[in-house]
Amino acid sequence: MNIFGIGLPEMAVIMVVALLVFGPKKLPEIGRSLGKAIRGFQEASNEFQTEFKREAEQIEQAVKTTAEIEPKQIEAAELEHDTASSSPKS
Repeated sequence: MNIFGIGLPEMAVIMVVALLVFGPKKLPEIGRSLGKAIRGFQEASNEFQTEFKREAEQIEQAVKTTAEIEPKQIEAAELEHDTASSSPKS
């Protein structure tokens, strides 16, 4: 078992030291607080990823729309330019 690069013996030493420092009554409360903090971080990370994906999809859609519209606008401008330059000036 290897969590954050810490093996089982190191984890046991850390738990014993924490038990001695904080006491058996305070240790579960500290564990709950740590668990809530980690869960909050994961939720914020997931929310950030969701928002990032949503923004990327909106940008992709805008690029596709522009790519579809732009050639039509160029053709219309060229036609307008050709008709304007080919009409005889009086």
